Amino acid sequence: MDNDRIINIAVIVSGIDEEYQNDIIEGINRFTRQHNVNTSYFAAFGGMIGSNLYDIGEYCIYNLIDYDFFDAVILMTNTICNTEVKEKIIRNVRKSGIPAVIFDCADYPEIFNISIDNITAMKDIIRHTIKVHGAETLNYISGPMSNPEARDRLKAFREVMAENNLPVDEQRIYYGEFRSPDGKSAIEYFMSTGQSLPDAYICANDAMALTAVSTLEKFGYKVPDDTIVTGFDYTYNARNFTPALTSVKRPLEEAGYIACQTILDILSGNIPEKTIRLEASPIFSESCGCCCDKSNDITEYKRRTYKKIETNNENVHMLNIFAAKLAETETFEDNLNVIKDFIPRLECERFSLCLTSDWQETFMENDPEYAFSSGMTAPLIWEKNNVSSVEYFSGNEMYPAELTNGGNISFFLPIHFRERCLGYYIITNGEFGIYSLFCHTFSMNISHSLENIRKLIHINKAMDELNRLYVIDPLCDIYNRNGFINIVDNTFNECVKKNKKVMLTFVDMDGLKFINDNYGHNEGDFAIKKLAEAITESVRPGSVCARFGGDEFVIFNKNVSDKDAESFERKLNRKLENKNEIFNKPYKISASVGSIITVANDDTTLFNLIQQADDAMYEIKKRKKNSRSFG
Repeated sequence: MDNDRIINIAVIVSGIDEEYQNDIIEGINRFTRQHNVNTSYFAAFGGMIGSNLYDIGEYCIYNLIDYDFFDAVILMTNTICNTEVKEKIIRNVRKSGIPAVIFDCADYPEIFNISIDNITAMKDIIRHTIKVHGAETLNYISGPMSNPEARDRLKAFREVMAENNLPVDEQRIYYGEFRSPDGKSAIEYFMSTGQSLPDAYICANDAMALTAVSTLEKFGYKVPDDTIVTGFDYTYNARNFTPALTSVKRPLEEAGYIACQTILDILSGNIPEKTIRLEASPIFSESCGCCCDKSNDITEYKRRTYKKIETNNENVHMLNIFAAKLAETETFEDNLNVIKDFIPRLECERFSLCLTSDWQETFMENDPEYAFSSGMTAPLIWEKNNVSSVEYFSGNEMYPAELTNGGNISFFLPIHFRERCLGYYIITNGEFGIYSLFCHTFSMNISHSLENIRKLIHINKAMDELNRLYVIDPLCDIYNRNGFINIVDNTFNECVKKNKKVMLTFVDMDGLKFINDNYGHNEGDFAIKKLAEAITESVRPGSVCARFGGDEFVIFNKNVSDKDAESFERKLNRKLENKNEIFNKPYKISASVGSIITVANDDTTLFNLIQQADDAMYEIKKRKKNSRSFG
């Protein structure tokens, strides 16, 4: 491997604000910085809010990945709840042919597996609960069966129950998604069945175990006095909870680091074992009734807890201001300015807002797989207070501005409204996405504000079109009667105040009935349209032209001379002769014209001028009829 070449690694993950993900990411990032690797996280918040449409929009970020760009990929697919999404990712990885490392999953023999022993430590926890604390009735709160770790831990539970001749009641097993709310839902489910309180609740991870304890307390039960609760992962919250949680300690940060080292070994030609197994160890603590000395940690715990509360309060306040300012914006430019002003709070080196080139278009159901294929635009790239933009870049480029050095850590996060992909944003060399509980909220605020702007754009377009239809004649594409009055009225009043000379011209088409009766109304419309074109081509700049009725047209001019009426009529007749010659219809397009030129004053009204011009035109038409007959 070329030592000067910068290695690019993609990491696919969901829920980056959770502790399990944080610990593995910390190990990956440590390796990234030490070895000058560029690491790109493609991260969703799927399965968080119970909306399938919303999840489609979140998981769309995985369709952005151009595997040809990367040297290898790290798969944290055990954090993704949706089986179809996971399988699609695996298919794409296989198709790419690049080296891949996965965590705790032996389902794909060709993919290198960093495995932490789930079964042995889980068995130790359950045996301890049965042998030491005498538990005989055990309930189990599981993760999803699509997750290999969840399957292993449930398998351990069943095997230990069998070896101790204890029956497994399927009604005492609850299948969750490894999410914190699942612990609450599980306890509520168990209570609803009317079953007796078990001796212990064995939980497949700490997040569910902690909410299970809190929910039991709401039902009036104390842990461990009334029942035991155990977890898995030995998270910071589990260690410092009251009661401290009996759990399983896993070397997660080490697993992240080893995943990167495995990739480097593969790229260097040193092929490691397909499965690298790390050991986990049970930690017996207060929630099962064992003693736990926390005296050495209490000062640090208090300091960190206060810092977390303080940070959370600041973030809530900050995001409330952000949301309020976004809600005030009515243009895309204003929206970008609010986002730009907020970016320094994220404490990153670069922030890129990338939108699909059609994000402003009318809402249509789109295929998430092809969301980025129409190309991208980056209207906002912020880098160390320098702001720029990229009008267009291909979706498979992913980055609107290339990273020229190594050691960069980037998080790609989706922007969408329900299932409709709007784009994504990239935070480079900043940890807001990992350590802030509000990264998801930040993403949703941007997404919803852009959707509001998109809707405003289309509402304004619709209003403009309605206004245009109100004042524009659709056949001739010039003003109609309403438009003429609206436009000319104010101008005419100004002319009255300044006693300016004005001209009102009335044009009436000759022989329209003859054309309609003999050649049809389509030909009649054609003739009207061509007359309108001749009028607009004959008037001087600043004239206001309108179709006043079926075959009647009116023109207003200010600052005129006495010769302007004759000049207009001469030009109009010449234009009509040219059109008749060009189109060679079996009829001739002609018109009668009447004009009134006068100095506008208080005794003059626009309506009177129109009437006078109409009368003048009618006199001319009468003379024409006397000289020859029209149909």
